[in-house]
Amino acid sequence: MSQPTDNRLLNALPEESKRRLFPQLKLVELPLGRVIYDAGQSVSAVYFPTDSIVSLLSTMADGSSAEISVVGNEGVVGIAVFMGGESTPNCAVVQSAGFAFQLPAAALRNEFNNNQGIRMLLLRYTQALIAQMAQTAVCNRHHSIDQQLCRWLLLSLDRLSSNNLTMTQELIANMLGVRREGVTEAAGKLQKLGVIKYRRGHITVINREKLEALCCECYAVVKSETDRLDSY
Repeated sequence: MSQPTDNRLLNALPEESKRRLFPQLKLVELPLGRVIYDAGQSVSAVYFPTDSIVSLLSTMADGSSAEISVVGNEGVVGIAVFMGGESTPNCAVVQSAGFAFQLPAAALRNEFNNNQGIRMLLLRYTQALIAQMAQTAVCNRHHSIDQQLCRWLLLSLDRLSSNNLTMTQELIANMLGVRREGVTEAAGKLQKLGVIKYRRGHITVINREKLEALCCECYAVVKSETDRLDSY
């Protein structure tokens, strides 16, 4: 059973904030593909994933979409509630099934406004999330599908307790904003190189070191900034 401290952001809260917020947390199951927020929807609750991963997607008028960032056990989904907005311009979709702790938006907003410790913690996390968004935009523009898939797999692995991902190629293609055929070809290359094993809906990473070597610099940039901000 997941515990609040399984989420690194919740675990890092000041003790006085834990005493106020933990009794208000509700453990919820997040099945694969569930839409937590639609773009423009008012955010009434935030989510702290424990063993699930949530993708933030930007969706175009024609229905096409691309992932701009991922949130797992390092963070929170719903930063709009403490950044001054009541809604989010992006869609939040469960990328990897699992659990998260749900917290009323008003509770987090009140804590943010009245506690400097939690305010600085959440702002540092937001800076790391913005860095990930910026690097994802650069990666999607300048790097190959093969490199994007490597980056995506590494970011996902960092947020899971195992090297197994339950994910269809169609959903990966939607996340990356590319054609499914491109993901199929890229995954096939990684499998031939002995980096992953793939069967329908399941990916197992068997050689992370080689996966990192094949990846572009974008993963390392994001990880370095996240680790730097975590060290404060």
